[in-house]
Parts: sequence; C-alpha cells; structure tokens
Amino acid sequence: MDDKAYEEWEVKCDKTREANLKVLADFEAHLVSNSLSPKTIKRHVSNMEFYANTYLLRYEVVPVEEGALQIRGFLGDYFIRKTCWGSRNTIKENIGSFKKFYAYLNKKGYTSNDDFGMMKEIIKEEKENWFALADRF
Repeated sequence: MDDKAYEEWEVKCDKTREANLKVLADFEAHLVSNSLSPKTIKRHVSNMEFYANTYLLRYEVVPVEEGALQIRGFLGDYFIRKTCWGSRNTIKENIGSFKKFYAYLNKKGYTSNDDFGMMKEIIKEEKENWFALADRF
C-alpha cells in the first residue's frame, strides 16, 4: 500500500470509528433503558467496541452495522489467537454481546433479518468448535 492509499484508508477508518462510536453509544443507552447492571452494560459495549474498532477495521473498513457475518473469523480465529483474554468464558460472553447488539441493530433496521438470522446460525453451528480451539490455546 502506498502512502496515498494508506492515508485514504486511515481517513475511512477514522470516519467509521466515529460512526461506530455513535452506534455503540445508542446501544449503551438501550441497555441502560432495559435496566441491565452497569457491569453487564460495560462488558457488552466493550466487547462490541473491540470488535467494531479493532477487528472490523483490520484490512477492509467494515462498519459495525455490516459486520454480523464476520463473527466466524473473529471468534473462531482472531479473538483466540490475538488476545490474551480469549477463552471459553470470554467467547461465551462475546456471543451474548453479539446477540444483544445485533438484535438491537436489527430492531432499529440497521442490519437485515437475513444477516441477523445467519449470524445466529453461525453461532449455533460453530460455538463448540470455538470453545475447543480456545481450550487448546
């Protein structure tokens, strides 16, 4: 990647991070309005912020609203290999965060029913493989 392409990529990342932060703030307000504990809210928002602003901006710039189907590569590979906290329990926590977050986005019309349904199907089919891989690491 040449300097100009890198600068353009950085600008796209910055704009997407800013948009992601707005979506995450709205999600946080939604969780507060549903009377979740502050600890639970912090965990869900933190999980999704890491996914949105670290994983989804690695190579391509993918807005978090379009990221539901990237879960396989994230929880089945990146999260386990690249984080020091990737374990069976944190994968379970992240699955809960993904379901809550993308249910919220789906309800708001930011992600399609198809993508949301497919994400849930990926979780159902792959979670045991993710747990086994995390156990090996």
